[in-house]
Amino acid sequence: MAGTKPPRPMARSEFAKLSLHEKNRYLQQLARDLMAVSDEDFIPLNKDALSRLRRFYSRRSFADLRLEHIDDPELRAKLQMLGEHIHGKDVARYVESEIPPSRNNRPQPIDDDQLMFFVPAVADAPIKDEMNLMDIAPFALGKMKREGIIRYELKDSVISIEGGAEVGLATAYDYDIFLNMVSHLAEEMRRFRIAEKKGQRPSLPSMTYRPSAAQILKFCRRGTGGKQYVELERALDRLQATRIKITNLSGGKRRETQSFPLIGRYKVVSRTTLDRIELVEIDVPSWVYEGVVKPEGAPSILTLNPDYFLIAKPIARFIYRLARKAAGQGEAFYTMTDLHYRSGTKMPLAKFQKAVETIVANAEFDPIPDYDLVLIRGHDDTVLRMRRRDSAIADGEGYQKQLI
Repeated sequence: MAGTKPPRPMARSEFAKLSLHEKNRYLQQLARDLMAVSDEDFIPLNKDALSRLRRFYSRRSFADLRLEHIDDPELRAKLQMLGEHIHGKDVARYVESEIPPSRNNRPQPIDDDQLMFFVPAVADAPIKDEMNLMDIAPFALGKMKREGIIRYELKDSVISIEGGAEVGLATAYDYDIFLNMVSHLAEEMRRFRIAEKKGQRPSLPSMTYRPSAAQILKFCRRGTGGKQYVELERALDRLQATRIKITNLSGGKRRETQSFPLIGRYKVVSRTTLDRIELVEIDVPSWVYEGVVKPEGAPSILTLNPDYFLIAKPIARFIYRLARKAAGQGEAFYTMTDLHYRSGTKMPLAKFQKAVETIVANAEFDPIPDYDLVLIRGHDDTVLRMRRRDSAIADGEGYQKQLI
């Protein structure tokens, strides 16, 4: 249908006379017709998208679409197209000024002076030597509520992540608080060992972590606006409700199952006069504490780049964590099918691949920390190469050996 004249939007006065049901039906049809003219797949508008469009149709203000808050890039693009069509010409420039560019990384917050703590990943508090949660995403790749269970069946284990019925799964951004907690514990143990070497008799770190909200936000390189404090409390709810269950396998037979939370009990100790969280108390789960403080061998501390917290896209965060684990100081390869599976996303494979392709394309001018990303087109599947930026590995070497 390419070349067909686009449907003419209904006048604002006519639209105002419609009932809520009629407005929704009209907007769905308008979207369908416009996608058909553009030779694009029709994506049914959900309740939230329809609500945004109704407000926009009445006032013609792009602020009502709130496009910058839509996580789904495909839905955001469709709403932008609809908005431009409804509003008329010369809208594209306005939209570009309203929506932040699709970048892999966000700018540093004002007065950013990130402390150079250890910034470990969940593998730094291992349950067993052979288990490592950096092989998968132990969180939901999005900001919207994610219900249900994410299940991974890997070579040596079966891992499932389940969120709370009311709050859902912890997100990639919630996980920053977990990193903050483990980093604090690792730093306390570093100081403990220094004191021991000096002949002192220090106490082991407490299993209760009492940070201020401002400390958490600063560590995670976020701003300190009012919204951040509200989101912090919600994030703690999701982290406490999210449980990880691991069944280790040996020779195809089940041998041991463990279940544990990302964080233990938490308590808001004090609030400001504006009712924002001021001081919080978090119980460190025993599996984290034993992995960092009382490991059977040397603790497995894997340091992340502090700029990890500036990675804007959850999929890009997942890729960085996987690269840090699998590539290390060299390189690693994952097929797109395997990458999609390990991400735990509900996104269709084709859509996931487009998102990864965008991240790789953006990485040419906005690279993720430490690693260069290259897509290699194969006969059966596309492969993502993750290579340490200062690696001396020659291009193409080790491809067959390290293909996972």
